[in-house]
Amino acid sequence: MYEGIVQSLIDELGLLPGVGPKGAQRIAFHLLTADPSDVRRLASVLLEVMEKVKFCRTCGNVAEQDECRICRDQRRDLSMICVVEEPKDVAAIEKIREFRGRYHVLGGAISPIDGVGPEDLRIKELMTRLADGTITELILATDPNLEGEATATYLARLIKPLGIRVTRPASGLPVGGELEYADEVTLGRAFEGRRLIDV
Repeated sequence: MYEGIVQSLIDELGLLPGVGPKGAQRIAFHLLTADPSDVRRLASVLLEVMEKVKFCRTCGNVAEQDECRICRDQRRDLSMICVVEEPKDVAAIEKIREFRGRYHVLGGAISPIDGVGPEDLRIKELMTRLADGTITELILATDPNLEGEATATYLARLIKPLGIRVTRPASGLPVGGELEYADEVTLGRAFEGRRLIDV
């Protein structure tokens, strides 16, 4: 559609997750009209990320050293591991400041339709971490969708013989939501996970 390098830029931007053709075009034209120093700074950060950022050898989170800051933090509770699908999930849970244990990033979820099986995830590394007997609770915080549920069920069955307490975060109605707009699964979970009101 556009000439040479401009179309190449749009094509490359369009490969990013969540960026469609229109979004890629908007970003490309923003970059073309932006201050050259801003574009150089962006390019520099992208290159630096590629050179310096790796995955934590213990949990699989993003890190600039062999271990991420959470695995290096001696104040964290060593008896609990929260299993998540992606590093962005670690960031989401850390924002609420409720969980003081450590994490394990699977690198995805079981999805036969996408050709992702248990052997494609960091399950073997998780089992190695559980083998020493220090972990007393494993929180399966995979996404509340078909793939996340399948992954959580698979892991729960795999870990049950180890005698470790396996939990899953409660899910249900969002604050400010309306019952009529809730889907059946969400509403069902909200009723399953109901709690006593202390008056």
